[in-house]
Amino acid sequence: MKLLRAWLGGLPAYLWSGWGALASLFLLLAAWEAVSLVHGPLVLPDPRAAFAALFDLMRSGAAWPELAATARRALAGYALSVAAGSTLGLAAGLSATASTMARPLVTVLMGTPPIAWLVLALLWFGAGDGTPVFTVFAAAFPVIFVGALQGARTLDNQLRTMAAAFRLPRRMMFADVYLPHVASYLFPAWIAALGTAWKVVVMAELLATQDGVGAALAVTRAHLDTTATMAWIVAVVGLLLALEYLVLEPVKREIERWREQGA
Repeated sequence: MKLLRAWLGGLPAYLWSGWGALASLFLLLAAWEAVSLVHGPLVLPDPRAAFAALFDLMRSGAAWPELAATARRALAGYALSVAAGSTLGLAAGLSATASTMARPLVTVLMGTPPIAWLVLALLWFGAGDGTPVFTVFAAAFPVIFVGALQGARTLDNQLRTMAAAFRLPRRMMFADVYLPHVASYLFPAWIAALGTAWKVVVMAELLATQDGVGAALAVTRAHLDTTATMAWIVAVVGLLLALEYLVLEPVKREIERWREQGA
């Protein structure tokens, strides 16, 4: 509750400080407009046409079920990968032997392309929610695992020894010594995995489901409707930006406030 109140209280200042991010998004829109003018609307419709198509989809109610299905699958796979990757990564980081044994496995998992996991998931789970959820989990898990492992392995031994020498209570050891350090590795991994989850779930839906943004993109591809394709891309990217910059990033800033206090 304290963290939520701090997040809500700091939200206006955080939004005001995001002018640089907004400027980069406007630059991206300008580049999009320029490419559209050069190549024509058949190849790339301009941003206004894409946003108008998205507005029509939302007004008609056609967008919401597809976005909800995609978000549900992405967040389910992402939540599983956060839980498993964080727990197993921290556990492996506490042991040098486990860390050494885990590294080749993580390399194998990270080197396996998501499309390979998708084909396996189709064979195991068939068409339905299980395939995109599993594919998201397989793609996001190693990213989070490595972040948690690095966070546990790089904890300053001198700091830990000093805390033990002063006989800090366990709660204080966890909250003031372990958590800030581990969180500085976990949050970037969580944010990177969130972007991966969003990309992978759309790819999986394209081949494995009858609903969701990926399935909608398959329909627009069949109709050669570039404007609707860009509208769906804008919708799913907008959801990702909202989740990252309105939820994860403010929480990360609040947890890492100790860096600013120590500077």
